[in-house]
Amino acid sequence: MSDGSSTEVLVAMLRREIAGRAPGERLPSSRDLIARHGVGPVTVSRAIAQLAAEGAVVTRPGSGTFVAVRRARPDDRAADTSWQTVALAGRPHVPDTDPTGGAGPGDASGQGGDAADAVGALPDGTISLAGGYLHENLQPTRALGAALARAARRPDAWRRAPAVGLAPLRAVLARQAGPGVSPEDVLVTGGGQGALSMLFRAISAAGSPVLVESPTYPGALAAARAAGLRPVPVPADEDGIRPDLLADAFAMTGARLLYCQPTFHNPTGAVLAPERRRQVVDVARAAGAFVVEDDFARHLGHGRPVPAPLVADDRDGTIVHVTSLTKPASPSLRIGAVVARGPVMGRLRGMRTVDDFFVARPLQEAAVELLSTPSWDRHLRTLAAALRERCGVLADALARELPEWTPARLPVGGLHLWQRLPDRVADGAVADAARVRGVAVNAGRRYFPAEPPAAHLRLSFAAAADPAELVEAARRLAAAVAG
Repeated sequence: MSDGSSTEVLVAMLRREIAGRAPGERLPSSRDLIARHGVGPVTVSRAIAQLAAEGAVVTRPGSGTFVAVRRARPDDRAADTSWQTVALAGRPHVPDTDPTGGAGPGDASGQGGDAADAVGALPDGTISLAGGYLHENLQPTRALGAALARAARRPDAWRRAPAVGLAPLRAVLARQAGPGVSPEDVLVTGGGQGALSMLFRAISAAGSPVLVESPTYPGALAAARAAGLRPVPVPADEDGIRPDLLADAFAMTGARLLYCQPTFHNPTGAVLAPERRRQVVDVARAAGAFVVEDDFARHLGHGRPVPAPLVADDRDGTIVHVTSLTKPASPSLRIGAVVARGPVMGRLRGMRTVDDFFVARPLQEAAVELLSTPSWDRHLRTLAAALRERCGVLADALARELPEWTPARLPVGGLHLWQRLPDRVADGAVADAARVRGVAVNAGRRYFPAEPPAAHLRLSFAAAADPAELVEAARRLAAAVAG
């Protein structure tokens, strides 16, 4: 071995030698190792340091290097965590949503829905119609890289950011929310999910009811339950939540909070009808309640005009608006915002100083760079065309391959088709069979806060690599249904 030989090679040799020696036995000196293996003193020093860090050897200055006592590995004894059952008694229990991408039975994205995108966990060759993010080839990767590079070159890029967020970013997000919103009404958050968690804890006391559309986003249900709240379903149809039933729900439960998605609802894709938008706000105001408007999909339209957010016409703080850049850009652009007025904003600012102090400045700077360049508008136009095409391709493929299924209503925005299944067909069974056939889908039961009225699948047309994969996915899904 020459002086240029890697430290890893010498480490491997010494491991074999250590395995044949007794604990406490002295290893050859550095001089002997240099002569025996033909390496330099730096290589020997690095190898011994690595073995010492691993706990394989013990070095004693002036005496030499010795084989360490072999201790039992931590996994040699079964861990006993039963004591935690007692310690956690009384705390709200939220089923594990595995935001890192684990999958629950019958649902390739886990209970958290979009919050648990399992693309990385799928077997090779599986086509994903699951999860809630854009495929990488739909993300503005080049623009994101350029924005982050420009942000990193700023002299103040690594200074502490203000707790409420950078002023330029708050100004951009305020403009997007509507002319009546000022930058002072905006609090920058680490994505939309973090914003929901803060809001549920800030607005309602543990044990309180929170009204939600049925179906709705499972990540919101998980956040509400983690805050100790009790989700109460309010039926929705193809025009959004029903104001008549909403008024009844407020009266029956005494709730002071409604969570809803008026624009490109997840999972149905519905847009709250114009006449209902005012009714929902009036009903909530009459009940003395807040409306959390989750506007996650504003930039996911398919080319048609998008209604203004509810918060744009709000003057008395009834609407608390949530937005995010993760859906139209990248799941790793963890930038979101809350628009709120009055004492609730004071609560949120106080929680920020307890939870995480502030959102990382380089990420905020990158968001400013991204939103302030023409490339962002070009990306949104390209994305709208791609989503419209993919939506049509998947719908047509399903109609050909599964003609007995009722066609899903084509959304005018968002990332999903909400497919009702025929009677006596179980969504979990279909999802499990589809995964065996190499296609991942979301079982619809996870999107209902109570018993689902019918079986559904949520099918993403944005998670696959290209339209051709959507056609193949429909073929595999039909094969899974046929058994």
